[in-house]
Amino acid sequence: MAQPIIFDVDTGIDDSLALLYLLSSPEAEILAITCTSGNVPARQVAINNLAWLELCGKPDIEVALGSEVPIVAPLMTTEETHGPQGIGHAELDPPRGGISPRHATEVWIELARSRPGQIIGLVTGPLTNLALALRIEPELPRLLKRLVIMGGAFDHPGNTLPTTEWNIAVDPESAKIVFDAFSGLPADRRPIVCGLDVTELIEMKPEHLVRLARVAGSTPEELLSPDDAYGTRSTASNPLVRHLTDAVRFYMEFHVTHDQGFLAHMHDPFAAAIALHPELGVTRPATIDVELAGTLTRGQTVADWRGLWGREPNAEIVVSTDPAAFFDHLIDRVGTFARTLT
Repeated sequence: MAQPIIFDVDTGIDDSLALLYLLSSPEAEILAITCTSGNVPARQVAINNLAWLELCGKPDIEVALGSEVPIVAPLMTTEETHGPQGIGHAELDPPRGGISPRHATEVWIELARSRPGQIIGLVTGPLTNLALALRIEPELPRLLKRLVIMGGAFDHPGNTLPTTEWNIAVDPESAKIVFDAFSGLPADRRPIVCGLDVTELIEMKPEHLVRLARVAGSTPEELLSPDDAYGTRSTASNPLVRHLTDAVRFYMEFHVTHDQGFLAHMHDPFAAAIALHPELGVTRPATIDVELAGTLTRGQTVADWRGLWGREPNAEIVVSTDPAAFFDHLIDRVGTFARTLT
């Protein structure tokens, strides 16, 4: 049986690859995609998701618009990281399909109620939609099978502020609502949290794209280089490989400008893989809380590993993984699926 999933995203470049991974995985059943503002505004997120779905021949998956702003903070977006539309240099065809009439919070609540204990919630953007849904249906933590989150930084520097990761920084109040709400669950139902501690080990490099293209049967072989002219476009024969290469090139160019090398941190595909295959990561229980008042540390995720607060763990934090094994898995899945689209 395929694992039913609600996928809540702010679709930028790595979210796009996470979506392609899920679409490529026969053990995943995407019930709906819910959209929030983050990397780009929520309406652009919805357009990106619809366009990827149509490219992949999956136009019937529901795409629902969620909150267009955080619940308290002014909206931040990061087009400089993900491109003006959130998908780098890629130019997908305008989608023919439309946005669902349901709001994202309705989708979360109605699906969870209809299939109690069956659905995994996967959030790779700010936690706004889930926090709003929890205000209406506080039983969501017990209605879901599990929650997987890409967010936070624990024993690792932040990527937005010195101690703060982007998804949490966009809407720290929502993050706190979610972590507080998921307290008190048994160990096998606690949220699995993929923070920067592990996701910045997931470094996609040009050779990974070459391998993916080979599995897809795409030609010509393209090895991206920092010496290429900015924005060089792919000529790959396979449409998925071509658009993914154009998206990832932008991400690699961004990382170069931040002295991280010609690579791309694939935070969200790793979280998607953990949702389906938790054995890809080693987890450690902790109690997570979110700093809301600090003048220098607002949005910091603080993990109590030793029970010093006297509170039960509310999360399983991924603390280690094998990046090579992850990329082998990702490349096989997405490349094999891309081959069917030629």
